[in-house]
Amino acid sequence: MSAAESAMQQEVRALYCDHHGWLQTWLRRKLGDSFAAADLAQDTFVSVITGGGPGDIREPRPFLATIARRLMAHRHRRQVLEVSYLEALAVIGPDMAPSPEVQLLAIEALHQVDLVLDSLPPAVKEAFLLAHLEGLSYAEIAGRLGVSASSVKQYLSRANRQCFFGTPP
Repeated sequence: MSAAESAMQQEVRALYCDHHGWLQTWLRRKLGDSFAAADLAQDTFVSVITGGGPGDIREPRPFLATIARRLMAHRHRRQVLEVSYLEALAVIGPDMAPSPEVQLLAIEALHQVDLVLDSLPPAVKEAFLLAHLEGLSYAEIAGRLGVSASSVKQYLSRANRQCFFGTPP
């Protein structure tokens, strides 16, 4: 282990020891669930580590709270997607429902699409949703968004590349 790795481990250890209890309590108050709070507190510190370590954090608690808020929002979006998918499955009935493995794969795919859509500019995201969920034409989308049909074509091309191929804009 290099000196830099050792120093980072010590910084992480100190940050964890000094602030983990506070963060978990703060999350428990926000979520009302001690198990979810424990998971999100751990995920917050994992995010710090994978982000390059604590480095020169001047205000650890606001920094950790910001990461935790982002993770809570991410968790909430994921739960909303899962509930929506499971509600849709309930409508089709158990005979037509896919296997639990396929359901899990579908939820993961929905989650990945949600992350990609969240990274797109609002107009691009809306054009994608209008085309794929409502089946609107380029002209109809252009009318709703107040842009030209050629802009809609560019928006959809960008969103489709992102969603289906994972290529950056």
